[in-house]
Amino acid sequence: MSARCTGFVQFFNRRDGYGFIVPVGQRDPVFVHGEDIEHQPQVLSEGQQVTFCLELGQGRFEARKVRP
Repeated sequence: MSARCTGFVQFFNRRDGYGFIVPVGQRDPVFVHGEDIEHQPQVLSEGQQVTFCLELGQGRFEARKVRP
């Protein structure tokens, strides 16, 4: 199990259910899919602080188990 990270939502497309989170202390955003958000509704707001697990997805790092 990977350690939880903290970050801020850079962008989230509510219609298509995906976005990007910038981990604290980093510049590069990581991808997040709506299905990986652990609350209802499964949407995020730009600038929202979240915690998540960083995992290697299909050729890129992705945020999983995202919590507000």
